[in-house]
Amino acid sequence: MRVAGRLPPGQSLTLKSPVLHVGAVPLFSPRTWDFRVFGLVEEQLRLSWEELSNLPQSEVFADMHCVSYWSRFDNHWGGLLATELMKRVKLRPEARHVMVHGENNYTANLPIADFLGPTTIFAMRHDGEPLTPEHGYPLRLVVPNLYAYKSVKWVRGIEFLDRELPGLWEFNGYHIYGDPFKEQRFSS
Repeated sequence: MRVAGRLPPGQSLTLKSPVLHVGAVPLFSPRTWDFRVFGLVEEQLRLSWEELSNLPQSEVFADMHCVSYWSRFDNHWGGLLATELMKRVKLRPEARHVMVHGENNYTANLPIADFLGPTTIFAMRHDGEPLTPEHGYPLRLVVPNLYAYKSVKWVRGIEFLDRELPGLWEFNGYHIYGDPFKEQRFSS
């Protein structure tokens, strides 16, 4: 069933929040956790959990589409917009792509334009509640316009690059971009 063009081809609508991830759910210690911004930036940035949590918060309503053929409409995400984080970072002119780093050596690549999209958010909350550990607590990057393998759970940092490099799933055969409306599930 398509709802006003919101359900991409080949997807099934769910009301649940399925859980898929690589590796074990990591433990979180607010005393030792940090978030880094590095690579092609004028000055690297490191934020503690307290510092990141105290940055201005926003809300985003967005659909989520998983490469494993499910979609969930009207997710309510709360956290730090990527654009808000970037007010604290000066990119070098050659920066074109972002490698998102998560726990368990998980990485996902994004063009910088998608990272800076108006609904890209470092989520701390989902549907009014703190994220659960299985869904990425304490911090999950949500990129609503791409398949959910780009919405990295347990995010620990972002690296700015001058070229496109494959992340974990892209290296293992998933599409380098991942547009759900073009069914870009796997590389050809």
